[in-house]
This record gives sequence, structure tokens and C-alpha cells, in this order.
Amino acid sequence: MDKTKAKQPQSISTIAKIYLISYNLFLVIGWSYILCLLTRYYFTNHYKGQSLWDTVFSSLMIYQNAAVFEILHAFTGLVRSNPVITTFQVFSRVMVVVGVLLVTPPTAAAASTGLPIALLAWSVTEIIRYGYYFTNLVGFVPHFLVWLRYTTFIFLYPIGVTGELLCFYSAQQYAQKHPDAWSYALPNSWNMTFSYHYLLIAIMLLYIPLFPHMYLHMFSQRKKILGPGAKAGKAH
Repeated sequence: MDKTKAKQPQSISTIAKIYLISYNLFLVIGWSYILCLLTRYYFTNHYKGQSLWDTVFSSLMIYQNAAVFEILHAFTGLVRSNPVITTFQVFSRVMVVVGVLLVTPPTAAAASTGLPIALLAWSVTEIIRYGYYFTNLVGFVPHFLVWLRYTTFIFLYPIGVTGELLCFYSAQQYAQKHPDAWSYALPNSWNMTFSYHYLLIAIMLLYIPLFPHMYLHMFSQRKKILGPGAKAGKAH
């Protein structure tokens, strides 16, 4: 197994490094568990009669929402990730989980075919990504993990986005049929209006400019890491 020694910022403190190692290991384990739940659900004839949402609910709430800390890591300079891109990536996932799956009935977005599609892409992506960060922090990165980190996104990213959009689509169908759901209509004491239905549509439309930008960003990173003369493992 080829191993490449990772380069970490000289300014990172021992406490910060221990924290980041623990954080990334925690999420490797967490997403591995979610992948196991997903696999068990479909290979044991819908495990114990539960829905997929019921099966993964607690774990998904913990491990997906833990990604919010990545935004703080990026903005404080604790890691070298782009803060803006990190925010968009984390927001899209959290919005799907909290703003769509959690707030609509289990028969709406959570019953969509988008959920298993998204979970599969998310869990495999995150196991690889957090595993890469973890090995980077401990001082060596197996080359196959670097290759997986900067190659599997080519098909996993579009699959994940497809799953997310299907969940959004199911939620907006529900919101269209139930206009009072999470909406605030005039007249009211605040003299304002809010439509959950139109919010979902607006977020779906945001994928049009944002997805190509972030997708191409990953190709740019892939060229830096795996291109001719590149040193694998040097980027976060």
C-alpha cells in the first residue's frame, strides 16, 4: 500500500488536531452505520416493518447535522476548505434533512424514491471524505483513498443531487396541496407573508447555477491532486 505523508498547517494546535481527528473519525463511523442501516433495510425485507425514514431517522439527525461544524471550521480557518462552498454544500444537505424530510409527513418526502438514492450517495461519499480527512490528520494518506476521494464524486455527486431534488419535489407537491403547511399568509400582525411551497421551488432553482459551479470545483481539485506532478494528500 502506497502512503503519502500529509502536510498540515504548522499553526494548528495539538488540541485542535485531536478535535479534528475525533470529529472526522466520529463521522466515518456514523456514516458507515447509516450505510449499514440502508443496506440492512433493503436486504432484510424492510427491517422489522419500519419505513426507511424510521430506520435511519435518529442516526441521520445526528451525523448529517454534525456537518454544520464544518462551516465553523472553514470560517475560523481551522481547516483549509473554501467557506462559501462548504456553506452551500452543508446547507443543501441540512435543508433536505431538516427543512424537507423532518417537517413534512412521512408519507411525503420521506417516502420519496429520492431518500434511498440520496442516502446511498451521501453515505459512500462521506465515508470516503471523512476517512480521507482523518488519515490526512494522522500523518499519512493511502493512495487508493486519495483516488477515491477525488474520483468517486464524478458519479456520486450527480446521484446525490438527484436524490435531493426528488425529495424537494415530493415536499413541494405536499406543500402545494397543503398551502397552510409551514406558511404564513396575510393578514397577520407581522404584516408579512411566507410560502414554504415557493421556498422549496426557489431552493430547487438554486441548484441550476450552484451544482455546475461546485461540480467543476471538484474537477479542479482533482486535477491539482491527481494531475501530472501533483502531490496527493496536500489539499483538504
